[in-house]
Amino acid sequence: MTSQRVNILSPEFRANPHPGYAQMRRETPVIQVEPAGFWAISRYEDVAFVIKNPLLFSSEGFKTAWQPAWVGYNPLANSMITSDGTKHTRMRTLVSRAFNASAIQRMEARIRKLSLQLADGLAQKGEGDFVSLFAMPLPAFVIGELLGLDVSFHHRFKGWSDDIASVTPEPLTPQHAERTLTAIADLTGYLSEVIAARRRTPADDLVSDLVRAEADGQSLTDREIIDFLVLLLIAGLETTVHLLANSLLFLADHPEEYARLRANPTLVPKFIEEMLRYDSPVQALVRIVTTDVTLAGVKIPKGEVVLAIVSSANRDERQYPHPDRFELHRDQPSISFGHGAHFCIGAQLARMEARCGMEALLSRFSGFQRTPAELTWGQAITVRGPHTLPLRFIPA
Repeated sequence: MTSQRVNILSPEFRANPHPGYAQMRRETPVIQVEPAGFWAISRYEDVAFVIKNPLLFSSEGFKTAWQPAWVGYNPLANSMITSDGTKHTRMRTLVSRAFNASAIQRMEARIRKLSLQLADGLAQKGEGDFVSLFAMPLPAFVIGELLGLDVSFHHRFKGWSDDIASVTPEPLTPQHAERTLTAIADLTGYLSEVIAARRRTPADDLVSDLVRAEADGQSLTDREIIDFLVLLLIAGLETTVHLLANSLLFLADHPEEYARLRANPTLVPKFIEEMLRYDSPVQALVRIVTTDVTLAGVKIPKGEVVLAIVSSANRDERQYPHPDRFELHRDQPSISFGHGAHFCIGAQLARMEARCGMEALLSRFSGFQRTPAELTWGQAITVRGPHTLPLRFIPA
């Protein structure tokens, strides 16, 4: 590595970060990177250690990354993902009912029906942006159903989500700052109206449950509910959108893998698990060091922000044989959904959405081809996927 810090958000690095991560693992497994001199942790063993030790590596690191001075208040930075211990447990318990196995199972028929409808829409167009036509509408519908949000706003969810999740230590441009601040104001304003409506007239949805809920004998404030809803909205969109988009990008470039899935659709769950490892939608988890700590022989001072690079850990040659090879029958799971108390509460739902989406696509198309348009990648530190994915849809 050169003495100059690697910028892991540069367009060149984002387009294909895996060679850079591999070099980090070999030469500098704990190193400061741009943006902001955060400490990148790249080896599986060290990433797992960071995730499994919240007393040493606090989730408040998310707050440091997502709420720099130029942003002011960011509901995502004040949600339960930025807390540990009893506060995190209390808030997680409030939402767990909406994500239990039976509740998710009840949604499968509707998810499958919408997946088929969206696939039919792709077939009618022949070509277009897979993200806006399929990968985004599917989870937007699902999270909208869970929260009881107006369907007419579903098309705005992804824009709000992208802009709020793209916070960087310093704004990339004045336009970036304006988009981010506008998105926070618009989304919090909309959710405030939803909460006020549920207080007047409760419904059978998660927002109403949160309005009625009590934590430590006290009702949740509107601010706490907004923080909670913004997390669910963004996490519910970003993971699934990028998982579907990364999957289709891979299959367009590897038609032999798509042919294997069409020949045997029962392999779809295995495909999803290997895609979570091979090209994880989750790029990094952010933590703050609570005391001086040494990893891989490098001392990280108390108060520093570390990036546990999940995407790098998922391709660590010390953990996975031939890590840069996509192996459908690989039995080793990824750590894309985290671990322990912070294991992604929506992991089962994301897997179901991806499975139903993939099965619908397999039933309608014999393959996909990339069009000449250049891909651009999101600027969020925590997730990675293409902004748009122009494809040609080849009917079955």
